[in-house]
Amino acid sequence: MTQQEDREEMALTRATVRKPPQKLSSPSFFNLPIHPGSAISAKDFSAAEVRRILESADALEKENPMRRANRLAKRRVALLFYESSTRTRTSFELAAKALGADTTLVSSLSSSIEKGESLKDTGITLKALGAECIILRSPYSGAPYLLARATGLPVLNAGDGMAEHPSQALLDLRTILQFLGIRSSAVTEKTLRGVTVTICGDILHSRVARSNALLLPQLGAKVMLCGPRELLPEYAAGMGPGIVVERDFEAALRQSKIVMMLRIQAERLAGLQVDLDDYRSRYQASAERIVKHAPKALIMHPGPIIRGLEITAEVADGLQSGIAQQVHNGVPIRMALLERALRGDKARKGGGR
Repeated sequence: MTQQEDREEMALTRATVRKPPQKLSSPSFFNLPIHPGSAISAKDFSAAEVRRILESADALEKENPMRRANRLAKRRVALLFYESSTRTRTSFELAAKALGADTTLVSSLSSSIEKGESLKDTGITLKALGAECIILRSPYSGAPYLLARATGLPVLNAGDGMAEHPSQALLDLRTILQFLGIRSSAVTEKTLRGVTVTICGDILHSRVARSNALLLPQLGAKVMLCGPRELLPEYAAGMGPGIVVERDFEAALRQSKIVMMLRIQAERLAGLQVDLDDYRSRYQASAERIVKHAPKALIMHPGPIIRGLEITAEVADGLQSGIAQQVHNGVPIRMALLERALRGDKARKGGGR
């Protein structure tokens, strides 16, 4: 090496030391913000926010359909369903179309998902194609958080694993308030004080139970979880205040104004010692049991129903049943959530009415 080359190398070394190359860095994925229009967990809703959603649902249900269809005209909503669904998927789709939005359904059987594409990449692809909101149902708990952070879009949780189903809890609440004769505008932290709601069945695997147990006590309700130990561990009472465990179904019925039955999820009973005949004898909502112990209670069920197991046909179709009303309430509640996600976003950017 010549003296000139030596001097040049030393100069380069000094320059490198004085001015090191910039490091490529990005914020932690788990610290990325979630769009404020998202609805991922029931615990994220304050009593005031619940009241606004309920009032919006009331207004949208009554609004002239032609005017309502202009609210989200040509906005793009993607329904990303990794699990089959009838009530939730149909009501979200009908809600979006009632508001004038364009929808597309992406299922695991008709997309690149079945080729192994990740949730993150699917979400990024949907955003690149113009989706402005994603409705997600996934068998994996926590998936909506990942999707919301990866895309920055409002994500509406249509059920994630054994975690939550917040829109179901909101439509269940609307059904309860209608039964009790309570207006949406009257909802506060004390609205359901003195009301006991029994949730009976497969609590361990139920995202519906979890969202209701998180939401209803925020409005003052007492939530009584009922079922055998295999499907209802004692620690379930620790989900939050206002939640208790009661093994005696008939004792729970005698205390309750609202009785919510859950499906026994046979596909998730592997490894559990659950005797279905014993379950029927102890926990089935039969006509005889309801008439004797809860003759004035509202009987609910999120569906799908297994008639003859957790509930009899006579009770499911009876005068005390609120099951059809729950299904009906799905569309206005989900219209309200979509409006909150998309028109709220437009308002934040300076547009909208």
